[in-house]
Amino acid sequence: MNDFILTLECDDRRGIVHTVTGILLKHGADIRELKQFDDALSKRYFLRIEFDLDDKGASVDALRADLEEFSTDASAKWDVWPRTEKRRVLVMVSKFEHCLNDLLFRSRNGELPVEIAAVVSNHPDHRELVEWHHVPFFRIPVTPETKPEAEARLLELVDRFEIDLVVLARYMQVLSDDLARELTGKAINIHHSFLPSFKGAKPYHQAYERGVKTVGATAHYVNSELDEGPIIAQQLVEVDHAFTPADLVAAGRDAECKALSNAVRWHCEGRVFLNGKRTVVLR
Repeated sequence: MNDFILTLECDDRRGIVHTVTGILLKHGADIRELKQFDDALSKRYFLRIEFDLDDKGASVDALRADLEEFSTDASAKWDVWPRTEKRRVLVMVSKFEHCLNDLLFRSRNGELPVEIAAVVSNHPDHRELVEWHHVPFFRIPVTPETKPEAEARLLELVDRFEIDLVVLARYMQVLSDDLARELTGKAINIHHSFLPSFKGAKPYHQAYERGVKTVGATAHYVNSELDEGPIIAQQLVEVDHAFTPADLVAAGRDAECKALSNAVRWHCEGRVFLNGKRTVVLR
């Protein structure tokens, strides 16, 4: 119960590590892991620390007060939370169930530090699977005419279930610009890495016709540009001439599951920082 994660980002300046670790030492913290990155181009500094507090009266509230004083002076964004705390996740899915099934399994066996609080779909197909995992399932159909109402309903669920992260696990609807802005830094999407080379229906069949030698997937934050948000994780699988279209589809499914689960885990462990159109991932 005394293990914590600290994340911090600010404009680069001298003495940040010295000051922050000094605050931790003052409050009896023992640092277990420290990762940092100083971006020379953006002049931004990123820090993630895992630490535990001395059982003898150490106060996380007093620690937070000192960090707040430092952050005000340094114009820093920071957060501290218990390492065992699970982030509350809402998963969105359409008809392809492989990423949904993978996330439910990894959440259930403790591989991901998340609690899947709800699943939303524009189709009824996966209700039985989701409810078997004792997770609430909500069907929200979407048409061009009902899209504003559907997105308003989604935001109601995000608020109702106190959601920390929305995961688009092969959700085949484009979010509106307004919703994408509302979820900035709090929504992750997955797509096959053929984009923009192979758009539209059956991308793996298009790839087969071109004789591709790799397939892969990209997990990224959602923004107003379709499938072009800041990249968090990518997965690559080598293939060859012997792979049929069905083999490519299977390899692509595996890549999508792994890239998405990595992105979700790193985000929920506080390892991912937005840095303009890019991300910093302190693994």
